[in-house]
Amino acid sequence: MGSQPSADTATRDAFYQEIEPENLRALWSVMAGIITPEPKSPCVAFKWTYEAVRARLMEAAEFITAKEAERRVLILENPGLKGTSKVTTSLYCGVQLVMPGEVAPAHRHSQSALRFVLEAKGGHTAVGGEKTEMHFGDFIITPNWEWHDHGNTSDTPVLWLDGLDIPIVQFLDASFAEALGEDEQPLSKPEGDSLARFGTNMLPVGFEKTTPTSPVFNYPYERSREALESLRARDDWDPWHGLKMRYVNPLDGGWAMPTIGTCLQLLPKGFVTRPYRSTDATVFVGVEGCGSIRIDGESFTWAPRDVVVVPSWREVVHEVAEDAVLFSYSDRPVQEKLGLWRERRGNQ
Repeated sequence: MGSQPSADTATRDAFYQEIEPENLRALWSVMAGIITPEPKSPCVAFKWTYEAVRARLMEAAEFITAKEAERRVLILENPGLKGTSKVTTSLYCGVQLVMPGEVAPAHRHSQSALRFVLEAKGGHTAVGGEKTEMHFGDFIITPNWEWHDHGNTSDTPVLWLDGLDIPIVQFLDASFAEALGEDEQPLSKPEGDSLARFGTNMLPVGFEKTTPTSPVFNYPYERSREALESLRARDDWDPWHGLKMRYVNPLDGGWAMPTIGTCLQLLPKGFVTRPYRSTDATVFVGVEGCGSIRIDGESFTWAPRDVVVVPSWREVVHEVAEDAVLFSYSDRPVQEKLGLWRERRGNQ
């Protein structure tokens, strides 16, 4: 008892090869790679410059319409995840363009989507029978399996960032999708209906929650930005985040989306955050001002509408020379539900 078996490498390798046709694998031969001491991901830190992405989209608009493409989008694919259409291991990111007079036809799918508006002077989206105008900085939700279509009645292009939980749904083999067969869905609610019913600290009597997604599907930037500015007066800056607020579901105070956590943060002029890391790989979008994000010592400078991805458990430091605002999203709600989310605040 207690004796240690001894075998040379050739004997062990032969065993592994013999059991492979039986669809067996020795856990001890792969354990170090699948149960790691800390998060280990092929996802890498990267920045996309908005003007470069926009130029490519305008080029694409010369040979394909929004209707032909169904969605004229350029995917922001992580260089470490080539061929997967992922920005992180669990999330998707893209930039969508709708030209003047175009419509992106109505469809629906299992995946939940967010839109963060980058340019709009007359664009709109319709979700679940209600239409909303799109303005710069608006955060708009498309819940899973809701009909949605987009249009542009202005004389200038409309562009927004798409964030979806495609990799999560794909991992679970739970994807369904269908087209309505019409360019635009029939509208059954007046514009502003959801905000009036659910966005004023009131709820309709008798209302029963039927979905984990917020019933408010447009969070206007003007209101969110005003809230950040009002809170600035308290001078209550978090050393790791500045002033960071999360978008919430007014029904329960939870995240606005069940699989994607979204935030908006203000960093005052000259602010440098303390080192921070968390398990949720995060996509940052510049909104106002400019600054840099240092990720494990590698610095990425950003301007409005640029996109920077921070992989899981990488040390992050924000630095801004002027007042700056950042939008961000990650899979934090999923990790929290599973009891997996973790953070580390440096220099405490």
